[in-house]
Amino acid sequence: MTSIAAVILSAGKGTRMKSARPKVLHQACGKPMVSYVIDAARNSGAKQVILVVGHGCEMVREELGENFDYAVQEPQLGTGHALQIALPAVDSSCDKLLVLCGDTPLLTVPTLVQLSSYFAKTNAACTILTAMMDIPKGYGRIVRDEAGNVKKIVEEKDATATEKDIREINTGAYFFDKKALLSVISNLTPNNAQGEYYLTDAIAFLIDKGHVVNAYVAPDAREIMGVNDRIQLSYAAKVLRWRKLLALMASGVTIIDPDSTYIDEDVSVGPDTIIEPQTFLRGVTSLGDNCHIGPDCDITDTKIGDHCRVNRAVLWGSQIGSNCTIGPFAYLRPGSVLADKVKVGDFVELKKSTVGAGSKIPHLAYVGDAEIGSGVNVGCGTITCNYDGFAKYPTIIEDGAFIGSNTNLVAPVKIGKNSIVAAGSTITSEVPEDALALGRARQVNKEGWAAQKRKMEAEKKKDQPK
Repeated sequence: MTSIAAVILSAGKGTRMKSARPKVLHQACGKPMVSYVIDAARNSGAKQVILVVGHGCEMVREELGENFDYAVQEPQLGTGHALQIALPAVDSSCDKLLVLCGDTPLLTVPTLVQLSSYFAKTNAACTILTAMMDIPKGYGRIVRDEAGNVKKIVEEKDATATEKDIREINTGAYFFDKKALLSVISNLTPNNAQGEYYLTDAIAFLIDKGHVVNAYVAPDAREIMGVNDRIQLSYAAKVLRWRKLLALMASGVTIIDPDSTYIDEDVSVGPDTIIEPQTFLRGVTSLGDNCHIGPDCDITDTKIGDHCRVNRAVLWGSQIGSNCTIGPFAYLRPGSVLADKVKVGDFVELKKSTVGAGSKIPHLAYVGDAEIGSGVNVGCGTITCNYDGFAKYPTIIEDGAFIGSNTNLVAPVKIGKNSIVAAGSTITSEVPEDALALGRARQVNKEGWAAQKRKMEAEKKKDQPK
């Protein structure tokens, strides 16, 4: 049984991106573009993935991790040189090489599977992935012989008028028989205007030695588009976003207006969920069944249970149970955890806090570093004073407690089970279970004071010079 190693060429700087970041790390739909290429290679059967890196290689490794092998190309001397650098890292059990470009995030698994199948079926030394372009300008052309095998790849600057009319172009993706490739790869030389080692020269050497070199035409030419600048990146991101939206709608998700809905690749959404316009679902967010999300929601790295309603809210790094209601205009910061049937209403901010089942924080409140039990009501204007300028402190509100409006809970503090805190209180010490806590100044009424004040002010105005 043959095994496949995928070599992904990702060493270039990407000058036209005009960025300090390596080109392949620029994101489309929430992932670096090279991640799509890596996933496609793995999901199409590659046993090993080798990423050839160069410019910003440490940044690439830090962001992508160590789940595959790296080969460092320094300096960058062309695609043939990149493959020469990668070959020593190929596992001995892999006798087939899939070579891909790291800036082609639109390549799909079905296309790579079909390419692999065609390569294996035809016993070729190399199968080139090609595409039919209505306007092939700028691409190398595929010249075939009478049998349909590849006779040569001719670059546009070297092409005759007849060859320039050829619509079949080289995409830069290849399947190689490793043994055949090893027999010619050392013959590459940088005898060209760029002073680089071209991978296409290796293909020419294979043809000269009588090996079978053929081509498989990609079903959709859009898949092979390379991303070289931010304009092309925006186009690729739009294609990827639409693929994601179509897949979700096919799985039973209602998206009211796909043109104004933005969902990252790694987001999951349960059936019968409705997503309103101007909703952004980012990172590894997951939504359960029968939710209603939006309009105007921005949700990142958050897990939401079934039957939840989120309206005009920002959620980030949080975990939401089922049957919860959030918003409008709520902000859940990282570490917020809601149990089932929790209400977080308008202009409420939560940070690193847990809220028990059935509890309510209806409006105009800040809750930070708190543990709130079940069946708790947090009144309008309540603040957990969790920071003294030097450290953060916890607030604990036990089951069934009622916190009156406009309350300051000065942490560290504990509110006991089924207790009541009177509106307008500032609480600085523990409230026992079933107690009533009042922490406000005694009211004093001064009869007639307001009328007296008005009279004094009127007399002042009389004495002022006109």
